[in-house]
Amino acid sequence: MNFDYTPKVQDLRKKVAAFMDEHVYPREHEWHAHVTGEQRWQPVPLIEELKLKARTAGLWNLWRPKSHGGTLTNLEYAPLCEIMGRVTWAPEVFNCSAPDTGNMETLLKYGTPEQVKEWCGPLLEGKIRSAFLMTEPNVASSDATNIQTLIKRQGNDYVINGTKWWSSGAGDPRCKIYIVMGKTDPDNTSRHSQQSMVLVPAGTPGVKILRHLPVFGYDDAPHGHMEIELKGVRVPASNVLLGEGRGFEIAQGRLGPGRIHHCMRLIGQAERALEKMCKRATERVAFGRPVSDQGVTRERIAEARIMIDGARFLVLNAAWKMDTVGNKVAKKEIAMIKVFAPNVACQVIDWAMQVHGGGGVSDDFGLAHAYAHARTLRFADGPDEVHRNQIAKMELGEQTSVAESLKKTVSR
Repeated sequence: MNFDYTPKVQDLRKKVAAFMDEHVYPREHEWHAHVTGEQRWQPVPLIEELKLKARTAGLWNLWRPKSHGGTLTNLEYAPLCEIMGRVTWAPEVFNCSAPDTGNMETLLKYGTPEQVKEWCGPLLEGKIRSAFLMTEPNVASSDATNIQTLIKRQGNDYVINGTKWWSSGAGDPRCKIYIVMGKTDPDNTSRHSQQSMVLVPAGTPGVKILRHLPVFGYDDAPHGHMEIELKGVRVPASNVLLGEGRGFEIAQGRLGPGRIHHCMRLIGQAERALEKMCKRATERVAFGRPVSDQGVTRERIAEARIMIDGARFLVLNAAWKMDTVGNKVAKKEIAMIKVFAPNVACQVIDWAMQVHGGGGVSDDFGLAHAYAHARTLRFADGPDEVHRNQIAKMELGEQTSVAESLKKTVSR
């Protein structure tokens, strides 16, 4: 395996980094002022302005895989995604933000030509936004077979009833389409064939946003994480994705690239937290010497560097395997980075907060919000426990296979 960045990627890295330096970092205060002001549930004018600049610079839809009309592999996109991830809202500027990238890839992979044209086209243009409605308040949604929302066929329509929550992005007035997961065949003997996914336009009668759910006190406006009631929601049967009973299959397929992007972005968050930690430690004096001279601070800086680089190599390895042998074969590597990256980011950001003292838990340095985001991803992309269980089962299977092969070799 060779993780050297190609000349094409090196050039794109320079362009994305230069764009961030010129247009994003200097205006973070402007974004913050909007999302904490009276108009926070309206689109941020700054982002709309920067979208035009990003498109003009050729830095648009970089996430889009080669398999679906893009120009980059997962391995090539990873370092670019890391740079964007250094600022939580920056990926949207490049039309590379969640949940839209995962939803667009789902549509490109599983949608009909008509569905792609109607919904994925505007998403690729950055004209609308989307949400993914799977998690429910009354069941353990880490096990997707628990989903209780019912999707019943009535003539040429589906009628949907249920309640979803943590529907990220649904608070944005530009959010025009939901991908909803529910059960079309709850009595099917196969628990993995009961679910389907359907497309529900945001303005459909019966769709009601009940409330926004803050994360550690952050409402993440205008994106938001909403609790949504679906009561007698009627959509055409043609809005089903892939077909009845294929919802679990789609959910598994969606857990590849769209979710590893979070890990790439988290590395950028951790890198920026480490930079802030080093800067603060050299500027502050405690007990007669700079904080950077304290042994515990140096140990944490060293550990942070080791952990970040380790996470980066795991991400690159997972991306490389996805490109070379496919998402299914790479599922262990994907699961490993989904556990490791959020935990690394949480720890590094926590250490950075500690060096900043009281300032670390304020909004002045962006660390508290970064921590809230990283901590959420320890279950938003599937709980650590689920991924660890999956990793362990695969490892046990591989070790058993090796042992059996050795026995056969010896017996010969």
